[in-house]
Amino acid sequence: MSGATAAKRLLFVVAVALIDADNRVLISQRPKGKQLEGLWEFPGGKLEPGETPEQALVRECREELGIEVCETCLAPLTFASHTYDDFHLLMPLYICRNWEGEIAPAEGQDIAWVRANRLQDYPMPPADVPLIPPLRDLLC
Repeated sequence: MSGATAAKRLLFVVAVALIDADNRVLISQRPKGKQLEGLWEFPGGKLEPGETPEQALVRECREELGIEVCETCLAPLTFASHTYDDFHLLMPLYICRNWEGEIAPAEGQDIAWVRANRLQDYPMPPADVPLIPPLRDLLC
């Protein structure tokens, strides 16, 4: 391992592919003013100290989308490991087909329900792109 790679901090985030009854996946667009603004991504975010990935997703779904997700409804599917300029990102992707409430984006972000075979039509951060093929394999 090179010194440059070893010096990068590891950022652990978690994401979820919410799947509706028509097998479409929810993605949201990063709002203006945020890093990577305008790109589409799976809902999720950083873990708080002491949180498990599942607890973080329950919290993030509540905060970002106004829905309640049960930890037992979250199933791990795959993960992304991607090196950005100033950090290395590790991001497990869970799938979830059951939640309570109506999705209401709390941060003003646009959302879209997309078929898995159309996800590549939406520009995404580099770390999210490798998550698409496992979703296609599962849903197509």
